[in-house]
Amino acid sequence: MRTNEFLMISGAIVPDRTAIHFDGEAVSFMELQQRSNRLANAMADRGVGRGDRVAFMQVNCNQAIEVYFATAQLDAIYVPINFRAKTEELDQMLNIAQPSLLFIGERYLSLVRSGGGSNLGISSDQIIILDGEGTDGRESYEGLLAGASDDEMIFPEAEDDETTVIMFTAGTTGVPKGVMLTHDSFSSFLLSTVNPADPEIEESNLLTVPLYHVAGLQASLAAVYGGRTLIIMRQFDPVEWMGLVQEHGADRAMLVPTMLKQLMDHPRFHEFDLSSLDVITYGAAPMPVEVIRRAIEEFPGARFINAFGQTETASTITMLPPEDHVMEGTPEEIETKLKRLTSIGKPLEDVEVQIVDEDGAAVPTGEVGEIVARGSRMMSGYWREEAATKDAIRSGWIYTGDLGYQDQDDYIFLSGRAKDFIKRGGEMVSPEEVEQVLMSHPQVDDAAVIGIPDVEWGEEVRAVVVSRAGGVSEEEVVQYCQDKLASFKRPRSVVFVDELPRNVMGKVLKRDLREQHGS
Repeated sequence: MRTNEFLMISGAIVPDRTAIHFDGEAVSFMELQQRSNRLANAMADRGVGRGDRVAFMQVNCNQAIEVYFATAQLDAIYVPINFRAKTEELDQMLNIAQPSLLFIGERYLSLVRSGGGSNLGISSDQIIILDGEGTDGRESYEGLLAGASDDEMIFPEAEDDETTVIMFTAGTTGVPKGVMLTHDSFSSFLLSTVNPADPEIEESNLLTVPLYHVAGLQASLAAVYGGRTLIIMRQFDPVEWMGLVQEHGADRAMLVPTMLKQLMDHPRFHEFDLSSLDVITYGAAPMPVEVIRRAIEEFPGARFINAFGQTETASTITMLPPEDHVMEGTPEEIETKLKRLTSIGKPLEDVEVQIVDEDGAAVPTGEVGEIVARGSRMMSGYWREEAATKDAIRSGWIYTGDLGYQDQDDYIFLSGRAKDFIKRGGEMVSPEEVEQVLMSHPQVDDAAVIGIPDVEWGEEVRAVVVSRAGGVSEEEVVQYCQDKLASFKRPRSVVFVDELPRNVMGKVLKRDLREQHGS
């Protein structure tokens, strides 16, 4: 199924229902379809067609949804770009994608070196300003829409297995790679997990994760297909988030662990009525057990879902469902559930997941290996990166780079990224395991583990710690880990910092930590 059909279906079933709430304004499903169609006509008039790339760089906004559906309608390829990118990073992504049009927020214009002398091939008349007036040959977004017709409907011809999105992910060399996702990458997941729009069922989804991330785009498409009202936040802010939940009675939300923690730690947390929340999905980064246990208590009416995946797998491949978050039963059952809270759940029905060794052979239950997955919604490869594609896709399996093990009940537990594993004297140390222990210390607010060079052992374990008020000493941290871990796993040194470097999805930037504290 093609993704542009999601909007057609909801537009036919619930045309007058609000599709998007953004910046105090509401757009119905019918209006969203009309605006997307008008935009598709405008883009077609500019020569955009099958296979052409259309780039988008802006914080979350309604235009991102409109540009995606218009691009899909033309059989073109949508290229969302991280709005935190610097000029050099933007240069790399634009050089890789070579877009026919670039939709961009006014504040980011200074990053685009268009015109004479540029090696990007982006001219002023290829730039559409999303939130400002058209100047210097550039056209404004609303001006582009105003000059287009919505009478003609362009019907796409591409197959379900053709690329609809190129989404950039960081490469191990620092050069971004363009992940090619097809219509089927999105539709196969949504058709198996989301019910189509229903006139009798109204839901709303508060979107906080960025739309240049696969989780944000997947959540948006799910909302459109499910006929849910999408409440869009430009960027996450705890007070604004709580205010929007209360104002709109939001049913659903996705939060990364750092967002969830910021909410509960905020002094105004208990001032807001958040009881409307029915489903809270979390993921993208490891969730400390203490944080999710507290969240279960603080949001008593909500069902929690841990979703694990990555860009190359078109988002979720394993899930820890709501029932595994209910801390009820015998002491033995509760102990089992507490253990499972540290897992990423079980594989979804529409994907195959295995844990394999370096030769690609499945490892025994309980043994650590690399997580691999296959199914119709995996990426088709990296855009114009044949060698990288062959390395990531082997015999039909996507090699995720994540290490983990599977227990006798099929729950999968992460052990860390393959490139982050620490090799000490022939022993392999999982950063995830040590970090979970560190985070259980009552005076540790946040923690990460890296390997540092060591003449005798090859690498040693170093903890980078954010302490709580009152502090904690290096000796106390080391001794705490010594009591809970094998001796070769405990940190030999501790560095205290004010905060850990994280990306917008809450993942600790281990490369930055190694550069700052790895010697």
